Amino acid sequence: MKTIALIAHDHKKDAIVALAREHAALLRGCHLLATGTTGGRLRDEVGLTVECLLSGPLGGDLQIGARLSQGEVDAVIFLRDPMTPQPHEPDINALVRACDVHDVPCATNPASAGALLRDLSR
Repeated sequence: MKTIALIAHDHKKDAIVALAREHAALLRGCHLLATGTTGGRLRDEVGLTVECLLSGPLGGDLQIGARLSQGEVDAVIFLRDPMTPQPHEPDINALVRACDVHDVPCATNPASAGALLRDLSR
């Protein structure tokens, strides 16, 4: 079973819910990790089973990064808001860097996320 981490900044939460609805059949067959509010919305609005971690600003990004570095995450979808400064930007950069270091696919916008999920569904 693939483990996929799902994260979305506040202005991207609607986009991750829409993405999850579109790919719900695939996501139901995966172990899903998500940061706090994102995970709650995916559970409540899409009906997915999600392991919710802390919110990003409280360390959720770091929790996902730790699991990723231990080989427990197969893909990361992190819909980032490039137009809004984030107070926990170092944590965000650390997570994306961990994806690069450990060769884990990381999609940061809806187009790349859709392509990644289509590839995983094969």
